[in-house]
Amino acid sequence: MINARPFRVPPTIQFGLNASREAGTEAKRTGAKKALVVTDKILRNIGTIDPVLESLRQADLDPVVYDGVNTEPTLTHIEEGLEIVRKEQCDILVSCGGGSPIDVGKAISIMATNPGKIQDYMGLGKVSKLGMPLIAVPTTAGTGSEVTIFTIITDTENDVKMLIGSPEMMPRVALVDPLLTMKMPRGITAATGLDALTHAIEAYVSVKAQPMSDVMALSAIRLLGEYLPQAWANPDNVEARSQTMLGAMQAGIAFSNASVNLVHGMSRPIGANFHVPHGVSNAALLGVVMEFSLMGAPNRYADIAAALGVSIDGLSPLAAARAGAEMVKEMIQMHEIPSLSKLGVEKKKLDAVVSKMADDAIASGSPGNNPRKATKEEIIQLYYSAL
Repeated sequence: MINARPFRVPPTIQFGLNASREAGTEAKRTGAKKALVVTDKILRNIGTIDPVLESLRQADLDPVVYDGVNTEPTLTHIEEGLEIVRKEQCDILVSCGGGSPIDVGKAISIMATNPGKIQDYMGLGKVSKLGMPLIAVPTTAGTGSEVTIFTIITDTENDVKMLIGSPEMMPRVALVDPLLTMKMPRGITAATGLDALTHAIEAYVSVKAQPMSDVMALSAIRLLGEYLPQAWANPDNVEARSQTMLGAMQAGIAFSNASVNLVHGMSRPIGANFHVPHGVSNAALLGVVMEFSLMGAPNRYADIAAALGVSIDGLSPLAAARAGAEMVKEMIQMHEIPSLSKLGVEKKKLDAVVSKMADDAIASGSPGNNPRKATKEEIIQLYYSAL
């Protein structure tokens, strides 16, 4: 028996070449008159977001640009964006970029309509009022933030990455244009693509998985397993870029509805304490966490192996699951993702903070969705294994 559970996606998703040029049309449909575009300086300077700006101007939406999102989202970004919204009287947000600008846009959206501070909404389901309309335009194929109800904001004063989840911050429109990913460097292609693979794998094995999220997760795993290596090896391959971005979006839909697990729970404290980018830390943890977890759901992990193209004929579910984990570890190595130690996680500093990191991982709630439950001591050991 399957208990009833909601399955949420943005009201409108446009996927395909030149989808970003529909920003003005979609914004007009909301009745908006002035847009705040949230992005970063690099994307603005190299012209990646020009199609979005042009589309908004053609629709007479008089876009104002906030390009201060130069790191993973912080409280400062939210405050600066909100100040512009109020000063310029903007009535729609258009976030263009990787997960950071989109996450900032989500936080600005709910803080434009809800009282208090963003810290008040840490956790799940605490937002009461629908946020300001948000159009999300991803420029990387990885986070899936354009189709999720989550945002992650770093409280730099307390070294805490706050996970905030609420349907009220779901983008009204997602414009998913593979052409915007063509200038991504190989390192970002790998990190974001493996982040998406982590989303899909964790969604599929999550204790909160459901039939609709399963469909999206397995499709994402197939697409990313086949096309991410091609997009990494040949950055100008439009088909590989398109299929990788489709996989990343599907992975976002999957984990938004089934949640994430132990990898994400462990990843956030790494970002908060060592300032390792989220996608890279996920990728660095994925292999060791899969090996730890697979005995909790061998049949599910066997399905993942098959979706990745592993020949599992004649193998027991547990043997197939192990073969899938080995394939994932090979992909991580092939895409040149370094170990945690090479990412700047020094053992001496880890020794000093690892107990709190494990506590913070458990407190996030994500490890509770894992098919094999991990104790604090096991989480600590997994951190050292990933070094």
